[in-house]
Amino acid sequence: MGRRALPGRRAEICRTAAQILRERGSEATSLADVAAALGISTSGLRHYAPSKGALLLDIMMFGLDQIEAEVVSPVRGIADPEQRLYELVNRHVRIATRGGGAVAQLADDLRPLPAVNRRKVRHRMRQYVAFVHTIVEELAAAGRLRAIDPTVATYMVLGSILWVPRWFREGGRLSAAQVAYEVAWSTVDSLLRRPAAFAPRAKR
Repeated sequence: MGRRALPGRRAEICRTAAQILRERGSEATSLADVAAALGISTSGLRHYAPSKGALLLDIMMFGLDQIEAEVVSPVRGIADPEQRLYELVNRHVRIATRGGGAVAQLADDLRPLPAVNRRKVRHRMRQYVAFVHTIVEELAAAGRLRAIDPTVATYMVLGSILWVPRWFREGGRLSAAQVAYEVAWSTVDSLLRRPAAFAPRAKR
């Protein structure tokens, strides 16, 4: 952004803007629309985001900053890879469901960003994927991963997380904490080696 907002204000701006952009689409949403939803003037919003492109980039960087601060940093020191992966999924799901999951869903489509900004976002995304992949490889090296390629397992983990914002509803029967626990437990459990009744052959 043009001038970085305070953490709480930045979260409000990014989540509100993400909700509007998701509902209306990037092309149909103006900075004036976002400013109106925030209850500020367009010039006030431009104080933080000089353009819609800058706002889009900051929304995506905001989501990645949250993952770094609330997922990667806290779980990095967990020695056991199974527990580390469980905590990673649990924490990431909680983040992904905040604000109706708008930030997480918006990050699915990088096309509205200029190429240079897409590269910035993709670089950070690849770093996170590599972090998850390393945990899965540790499980494989310890003989605790099912007979599944670690790369496939990595994207299964990420897919299970990133699908949650598309169906989770705040105020519904299940709380974000309950959903995070169940997704984390079922995802990690599905990857661990267990005696199987049969071993289906892979399609060739």
